[in-house]
Formats: sequence, C-alpha cells, structure tokens
Amino acid sequence: MSHPDAATGRLVFDGQCGFCTRCVGWLRAIDRHGRIDVQPYQAPGVPRSIGATVEQCQDAVQWRGADGVRRSGAEAVNAVLSAVIGTGAPSTLYRATSGVQERAYRWVAAHRGRFPGMTPHCQTHPAECAGTGPE
Repeated sequence: MSHPDAATGRLVFDGQCGFCTRCVGWLRAIDRHGRIDVQPYQAPGVPRSIGATVEQCQDAVQWRGADGVRRSGAEAVNAVLSAVIGTGAPSTLYRATSGVQERAYRWVAAHRGRFPGMTPHCQTHPAECAGTGPE
C-alpha cells in the first residue's frame, strides 16, 4: 500500500476486480511521491474512512482528496491523476468533458470483466479484504 502519512488522498477501488487491480497498479507506478493511499473497499472500515457506503464503492471508484471532498467515477479518476502528477490539468479537462467522461467510465465499469486484468487484490491479499458488510 501507499504511505498514508505522506498521502494527499485516499483512492478506494474494487479489490475483487482484476481490471481495477491492474489500473491501481499503473497508478502506483506513476505515484513516485506517495501522494495516494490506495485501499480496496472490501477492507474493514475503508468506505467509512472516506464518507462513503459499501454500495457507493461497489458502484464506482471513490477518491477523497486533501480538500476533504469525495468524488466518484470519472471525476475521481481525474482528481487522483491531478494529485499524482501534481497539476490540475486532468481535473480541468474533466470539467470541460465530464458528460463524455462519465458515460465512458460507466461503459468501462459495466464491461470491466472483459478487459485485461490481473489476479484481483483481494485474492492476493485476503487478510486485507475481510469485511464487505454494511458500514
């Protein structure tokens, strides 16, 4: 995982999804400064830690940044990228193209099982994914 002390925000993803696990792997690779804390929503207390429900986390990736605002879906992806690369460019682009990006995000999310993935996080780290019940 990332270093929560240095992190500027927390990204919550579906740890049972191979495609999602691959995507957060790419994100970790470009997060050279440890700006994000990446956690599966299946870990106990993680949804609550960002002010989300399990159902919201099941529906879309969630991000809670240093500003304390929780974002989901394509907006979350852009906010995370902004934090990782240290510029607001992705979030600015999102504001100009949010409708298209959200539709694309929803389509990818609905078909994520068809995209190349890897062994899901919760399969390789089962102790971290112990709780998926109501928060």
